Amino acid sequence: MPFPQTRLRRLRATRALRGLVRETHLAPGDLVYPMFVAHGIDRREPIAAMPGVDRLSIAHAVTEAGEAASLGIPAVLLFGLPASKDEEGSGAWDEEGIVQLATRAIKEAHPELILITDLCLCEYTSHGHCGVVRDAGNGLTVDNDATLELLTRTATSQARAGADVIAPSDMMDGRVGAVRGALDDDGHTHTPILAYSAKFASAFYGPFREAADSAPAFGDRRSYQMDPANANEAVREARLDVEEGADIVMVKPALPYLDLIRRIKDETSMPLAAYNVSGEYAMVKAGAAAGYLDERATVLEALTCIRRAGADVVITYHAKEAARWLQ
Repeated sequence: MPFPQTRLRRLRATRALRGLVRETHLAPGDLVYPMFVAHGIDRREPIAAMPGVDRLSIAHAVTEAGEAASLGIPAVLLFGLPASKDEEGSGAWDEEGIVQLATRAIKEAHPELILITDLCLCEYTSHGHCGVVRDAGNGLTVDNDATLELLTRTATSQARAGADVIAPSDMMDGRVGAVRGALDDDGHTHTPILAYSAKFASAFYGPFREAADSAPAFGDRRSYQMDPANANEAVREARLDVEEGADIVMVKPALPYLDLIRRIKDETSMPLAAYNVSGEYAMVKAGAAAGYLDERATVLEALTCIRRAGADVVITYHAKEAARWLQ
């Protein structure tokens, strides 16, 4: 007598029934599409390390955002490349800065689209660090409190431009509480904060630093980003962000940290985003180009597994491709 098949195996054998017993679902509405908007260009500039991703003029960003919305992607995340940089990153809070201008243009053209603005100084500082640097010659020191003042200026400027969600990614201590207070004082009490709560000092950010021209000119970011070995610290950081007023917490990167997506989701019970970062994207693209991977199957499996781990939202450069495949 043949060994009996399990009930689920029998159901999976019928394609029409497979979806009924699937425990984790992935849809375009679960995705956020990151975009790089650059000052002073009138075209798309391909990013060599991230095939298929471009630096965009404001006009092209409006078109790209509209395409994402048409695919059922509910939100985009903006990163800005300013006209010039200085030690404090003053372009970040310029009312006519690149993110502020792009935000106004995208919201005017696509008011239904959720627009998230990344809140950090690394793209705007001449040294490439995420805050105000002191005594760089004697070892990197980032002035946490001085940085908070600049971040709050930037957050209110982005909110005034029309950002729907502010996403602080700097990893300074106390920045969620400072940003929440500044937004409230400026009348933006209903603007949510998506906090990069567990952002690790990761090797997977390399292509992003080329895309955003944000590699540190000296030192590294290990003094303020998290050690990949520290799981308990990640949970503590997420809890602190929730206590300070974060509406959504984030784990970044995603795939090497699926265990922490699950832990932080379980221990905070908060909406959770996971960032499928540039290095994860570039590896799949390179493997597919070499014929080592089926790109569609690999991307959909990876994104589904991030959702299965506990992510409510997945930020990914594959968003448009994945949305087309899912449709």
